[in-house]
Amino acid sequence: MPQLSRVQMLVYGGLAIAVLLVGARWIRSGQEASQEFQNPGLEFQADQAPRGPATGDVVVHVAGAVRSPGVYRLPAGSRVIDAVERAGGANADALSGSLNLAARLADGQQVLVPDRSGLSSTSSPAGEGPISLGTATVDQLDEIDGIGPVTAQLIIDFRDSRGGISSVEELDRISGIGPATMGALRDALQP
Repeated sequence: MPQLSRVQMLVYGGLAIAVLLVGARWIRSGQEASQEFQNPGLEFQADQAPRGPATGDVVVHVAGAVRSPGVYRLPAGSRVIDAVERAGGANADALSGSLNLAARLADGQQVLVPDRSGLSSTSSPAGEGPISLGTATVDQLDEIDGIGPVTAQLIIDFRDSRGGISSVEELDRISGIGPATMGALRDALQP
């Protein structure tokens, strides 16, 4: 095996140092990016920084008739009342009686607090957009094609027993909801 010249050793040594520096910079930039939540248009306070289920927390979006709507991180097992309180509480126009405040929160859930007009400040009038599963009433669900009062009550019971529903697709677990009904639900509901 031929010996390397002094010049070759310096070149290889320089390349090794360059690779180490680039690798260290790459690792450091990955750590900095993972420590920051970058989402233009949304700002979070330190205690509100979104984290997912890996930390045992749930991240929920609280909207409608609350003092400080936004995205909040709460401990796993938290209830809707905890999310509403974290958002500064219901405002004077809120109809919090139409919300199950004792329901457990699910990661990714939207808690929509309706106002006195029966609509949240961020929702559309009936018939103009999907109904929120988080606040839907038996009467609202009964208006959807293929859903009667019994199935509407089953949906409400299912939602309340799970502490919320994060996807319309979860409703296919309810007895009596088949493919045709799921199609109508996908068009008429949002999580």
